[in-house]
Amino acid sequence: MKILEEESGQGSAELILLFGGVIVIAIIALIAYRNYLDGLGDEVNGSELNKTTTAIQDLKDLF
Repeated sequence: MKILEEESGQGSAELILLFGGVIVIAIIALIAYRNYLDGLGDEVNGSELNKTTTAIQDLKDLF
């Protein structure tokens, strides 16, 4: 039964599993980062931008 005693491919299989895990973690991190950046875009288009624009126009009228 040489098949049960053969362990030369075990290291390669472990490395493949390790790299697969790292790739999955990287993809999850990229998706979370993309969602974070998408959320920032919603805040910029909010009322704070309108208030700032109005304040700048009011300053322009003073000069």
